[in-house]
Amino acid sequence: MGALPASAAKVLVLGDSISAAYGMKREQGWVSLLEARLQSFGAAHEIVNASISGDTTGGGRRRLPALLARHRPDVLILELGGNDGLRGFPAADIEANLDAMASAARSQGARVLVVGVALTPNYGRRYGEAFRRVFRRVAERHQAPLAALRPEDFLAPGLLQADGIHPSVQAQPLLEKLIWRELAGLLPVPEAPE
Repeated sequence: MGALPASAAKVLVLGDSISAAYGMKREQGWVSLLEARLQSFGAAHEIVNASISGDTTGGGRRRLPALLARHRPDVLILELGGNDGLRGFPAADIEANLDAMASAARSQGARVLVVGVALTPNYGRRYGEAFRRVFRRVAERHQAPLAALRPEDFLAPGLLQADGIHPSVQAQPLLEKLIWRELAGLLPVPEAPE
């Protein structure tokens, strides 16, 4: 695809609690931190956060057509699948839903960034590996960058909330940086140090 408008790209974030700033003020979440980064460049990009805590890929798939029609994004950040995995949904169903969402966005001219999540080891090696491969395959199929979030990235003290699942306020800059590394190539912003 060609270059996006220099100062008018719209980014739609479709995610679950990871992107909905669960357990904290919305302005403390990684999506708000990303918006602040873009503003620091002087870029007039708009970020629409359509994330809902507890959402699944099936829920996102049902919601996405209306969101695409309403917002006409240039980039879709697709951060769903964690709740599917926690509920043990079949990896093939998760992949089909993510694939359908990426296809829908691309058919309307949007670029896609896939955010992959991993499960903790207690879900079993076989399911955990199948789950992790879903995100890589969807990203490859749609020639989309993959921002892979791994449990080991959040092992340092204070990076998880008391539930041991959700990233804390202190982890949000790390999340934003991991996602920005992959998003930067999709947006027309000046080169800047991380």
